Amino acid sequence: MIMSRSVPENLLALADTWSPLFKVLGDPTRLRLLLTMHYLGPGSASVSELAELTGLRTATTSAALKLMQQSGILTAERDGRQTFYSVANSEAHTLLHHIGGIHE
Repeated sequence: MIMSRSVPENLLALADTWSPLFKVLGDPTRLRLLLTMHYLGPGSASVSELAELTGLRTATTSAALKLMQQSGILTAERDGRQTFYSVANSEAHTLLHHIGGIHE
């Protein structure tokens, strides 16, 4: 006899909520940047500072940060010629704790 099973709709909806975040974080460069920002704690960091701290090229850092900002994970604030980024997504912040991300 085969039993009929079902899954709650809200459980299935979690895939829609979390998959964009996992897609962005699936890239090692973006994850490295986000872990670095998380470690630095609240506040913002410039593209050049993050490039230096992670050992990435400035152009690579800038492109990755812009994509994360467009995805809603980061906020960006311009100050003259520099752009400062900060973590804006609470789900991303929580997830970083679950994978071992620490604060300074």
